[in-house]
Amino acid sequence: MPLKPYLQFLVANKRFVGFGFLVAFASSFGQTYFLGSFSASIESELSLSHTGWALVYLIGTLASAVVLPTTGKLIDLVPLPRYTVSSMLVLVAGTAVMALGSGVVMLTVAIFLLRQGGQGLMNHVSITSMTRYFEEGRGRAIALATLGFAAGEACLPRLSLEMIEAWGWRMSFAVVSVALVAIVLPALLWLLRGHDARHADYLEAQLGDVTTRNSGVRSWTRKQVLTDVRFYLLLPGTLAPAMIITALFFTHLSLAEAKGWSGEWIMGSYGIYALASTIVGLVCGTLIDKVGGTRLVPLMLVPMALALVVAGTLRAPWSVWPYFILLGGSVGISHTAVSAMWAEIYGVGSLGAIKSLVTALAVLSSAIGPVIIGGLMDAGVSIEQVCLYFSGYALFATTLLVVALKTPRRAATP
Repeated sequence: MPLKPYLQFLVANKRFVGFGFLVAFASSFGQTYFLGSFSASIESELSLSHTGWALVYLIGTLASAVVLPTTGKLIDLVPLPRYTVSSMLVLVAGTAVMALGSGVVMLTVAIFLLRQGGQGLMNHVSITSMTRYFEEGRGRAIALATLGFAAGEACLPRLSLEMIEAWGWRMSFAVVSVALVAIVLPALLWLLRGHDARHADYLEAQLGDVTTRNSGVRSWTRKQVLTDVRFYLLLPGTLAPAMIITALFFTHLSLAEAKGWSGEWIMGSYGIYALASTIVGLVCGTLIDKVGGTRLVPLMLVPMALALVVAGTLRAPWSVWPYFILLGGSVGISHTAVSAMWAEIYGVGSLGAIKSLVTALAVLSSAIGPVIIGGLMDAGVSIEQVCLYFSGYALFATTLLVVALKTPRRAATP
């Protein structure tokens, strides 16, 4: 993979791409791979069963999904610096409530704020801003920004365990809250200096026939998108990573137990997953700028389906690595190509509203995934068999992706 085009692009756009990276990294504090590290401590202090904690997590996540289409579309109307600050403050509020709140009700409020600010809005800000403000080099911008997700996945689960051991779980959230306000927020505002000029160029490009520069794609509104059959054919596939991967991350220790592996072995291999998603994401970024994200999307779930077959059939400890490599490859395509696809199909005029709807559905899917896998396992289905079921779903969803993207485009209805 040639790195020179990335280096040239990064030098030319270092401040704004750095903004996208840092926002993506900050979203980690509302993601399952970070919050899941605190499960045992929370359950112990609040006397919650596994089911009770899962229910709190589900309610908070579902509430976030309900609100996100409304809060997310505001990115089309509110200046990006102000929207970023507001999103960050929601995340900070979540960490503060986790540190100071008591009881199940406050815990649910904290999960709502963390999922809304982190998994929802910060994720939304990073990808929407990279997609909207880059016509040339859009794929590289998205790929570089999504390295923030990989960085969080690679280092925060282990770091969180060390923080809990050193300070306890509540003080850990207090430290995160202070760091977000004192370090991350000022850095984001510094990285956004000069954004007014970029936004003015974007608005100028949207004047006239509201087509995106060079692409000729007329911008659809969210209401118009909801009348497009292609959108509904795309959803099962585009939402599959959020549903399946969240479910897997919730049950990796159960998978290890079923295979006879140590928990340290599977948890310690998360870096392989992050590395694979990084490499594939960078390759996809280059390909998106050459052929477009729409052509890559049908390939997105194939590595995931293979990873699930590996998890469902192999028992040797070494199989963890191909499992994570394939899973990371699927995520690398998903993070980059899907975001570019929405802009290529529906334009960027209402991208915030469209992306916030998709993100909300992804949040909902991430809440449903653990419930599905837990319900099947409670019904006596082995976790290996569940992996094979998920693999079949991924292949079915891939078929729908192909059908959707081969369906002729039609003009947006008024």
